[in-house]
Amino acid sequence: MFNPSQADVRRFFCTVYAKAKTGQALEAIETIASQWMDEHPEYHADLQDLDAALVRNYDLEAGATNPFLHLSMHLSISEQCSIDQPRGIRQAVELLTRRRDSLHAAHHETMDCLGQMLWESQRAGRPPDGEAYIACVQRQATRD
Repeated sequence: MFNPSQADVRRFFCTVYAKAKTGQALEAIETIASQWMDEHPEYHADLQDLDAALVRNYDLEAGATNPFLHLSMHLSISEQCSIDQPRGIRQAVELLTRRRDSLHAAHHETMDCLGQMLWESQRAGRPPDGEAYIACVQRQATRD
């Protein structure tokens, strides 16, 4: 199983950002990451300075969003949907996308469910509950 460090994740996104800006060929996963980076111009300054990215602490209490965590969640949801794992996530995200008329908005709402599932899993010391995750995304799709 792949378990990258914080530095590995930051290095990946900064490298992909640099490659995309200079028109270099991207691997499939890099193309997806680059597309999500394009959706978040507010992160570009963080992505263009690898040295700063490697040492920066994104303090939630100070209101600093961690662009690397956010982009990682976009990438994770994209991958989950591409292989429909957990089973049913693709359909749930597609429904939410249609309801919000935006894949980007649907991903952001799905992130809330993904974060909740991971938090509950870690707190309880149990494996993540994919069924509860999908049910959460489905509930999001029925909310106005």
